[in-house]
Amino acid sequence: MPEKTYKIVDVVGVSDESIQQGVRNALKKASQTLRNIDWFEVREIRGSVNPKGEPEFQVHVKIGFRLENGQV
Repeated sequence: MPEKTYKIVDVVGVSDESIQQGVRNALKKASQTLRNIDWFEVREIRGSVNPKGEPEFQVHVKIGFRLENGQV
């Protein structure tokens, strides 16, 4: 069985469209600097309301990525 070790980072994805888009935004941004992303977990959902009364979704996401040999 292959040995896998993961590191976890916390990010907050933001979207004025939807919770799902907030998650996608978080993953897309994280993938610009992280390799081997394997999974994510939504921890919190919150938001704010702009002056026009429209929602902005904020999604706290834990992202797990596999460490390569030599990474800590």
